[in-house]
Amino acid sequence: MDTNYLIILVLLLGLLASTVPVFMALFFTGSVGLVFMIGIDPQIVIEVLYRSMDKFALVVVLFFILCGNIMTTGSIVQKLIKTANVLVGFLPGGLAMAGVLACGFFGAISGSTVATVVAIGGFMIPALIENGYDEKFSVGIMTTAPNLGIIIPPSIAMILYAMVSNDPIEALFLTGFIPGIMIMAAMSLYAYFYCKRRNYKTLDRPSFKEIIAVLKESFWALCLPLLIFGGIYSGMFTANEAAVVACFYAFFVELFIHKDMKIKDVKQVIVSSSVTSATLLIIVAGASVFGEYLTFEQLPDKIANAVVSQISSPWVFLLAVNIMLLIVGMFMDIISATLILTPIFLPLLSSFGIDTMHFGLLMTINLGIGYCTPPLGVSLYISGAAVDRNLVYVSKAVMPFILIQIAILLILTYWADLVLFLPRLVYG
Repeated sequence: MDTNYLIILVLLLGLLASTVPVFMALFFTGSVGLVFMIGIDPQIVIEVLYRSMDKFALVVVLFFILCGNIMTTGSIVQKLIKTANVLVGFLPGGLAMAGVLACGFFGAISGSTVATVVAIGGFMIPALIENGYDEKFSVGIMTTAPNLGIIIPPSIAMILYAMVSNDPIEALFLTGFIPGIMIMAAMSLYAYFYCKRRNYKTLDRPSFKEIIAVLKESFWALCLPLLIFGGIYSGMFTANEAAVVACFYAFFVELFIHKDMKIKDVKQVIVSSSVTSATLLIIVAGASVFGEYLTFEQLPDKIANAVVSQISSPWVFLLAVNIMLLIVGMFMDIISATLILTPIFLPLLSSFGIDTMHFGLLMTINLGIGYCTPPLGVSLYISGAAVDRNLVYVSKAVMPFILIQIAILLILTYWADLVLFLPRLVYG
């Protein structure tokens, strides 16, 4: 390995290990590489920072963050959970299945795993425990099911991947529907047999009249994902415009129909969303500087040539990439990992005949699982705080569900036609 590369690698890993914020570690390492290793004008670094922010695709991310905060502040989340509960709550493990279904509903609006685990997990974990479910099971399923937030579109991770790969966002979104449904079904089946074997109590089967009443109460909440996807795929508006429409719709519904959000809450929602958005944007900026260093050094091409010379089978390549991404997800957040690794992997895909959208879906699931793996899985800490349990306890609780998601991931890895079925059906 070149001495310069080794210095940069040690510097980056050292900064990350010393708990320096991720964006500062990436920015500082990239700046050192560009200015001192390559010798470019420091002004280029400033230009890179500006270019990284001057991307229209980021508008989608910011508005979906705002939309998620509106729903969390208002009652849309509760209504989605209530709907899921009336549909499956009477089955063995029905309340747990309702939690999984609610994560799917919420993920179809928010695009974020963290938002989903806070909004749905924060409500469902205590509810499951109060209804006699085992604590470890409750924590495990409601820590991992929120991964649906970045798999079922719209997905913030997919938007960032599309920004780098230049894949159409609308088509990339379509790759997430079938995998999302598969994960929901697999986790729900596990919950069904687990709870049936332990003879957990079930809710009374709702009458047709009760089902209609709940659906009527949740009508406006359920219309939100329909509005987003119906508008995008009917051609009424783009994904960028859909995010803005979703925000206005959610604000209107919560303020004037549900009336569970007050005018005084709007300021707090906007401030909270601004802080979250700023956090994301500075990570994008830091990763862009580091990515610029990689580009100047032509590292993606060098890595591509080295990998192709060692691996000839796309099956082996995909397996190796899955293992690598699962490990990366344990230590790096999905935003930084997507922005740094995508340019490295893209040149390799054509050599192995792998579709970039198929790979984007695999990368999203792999890094999404990282939210639930120690030592840096954010979801583990959020759920642990909800039940006052340590990292080891929560890590053990999520293991069965992580294995389910990895099994689905392997199926999707080697069945590309299943992943690409909807994009091909809609766009040809």
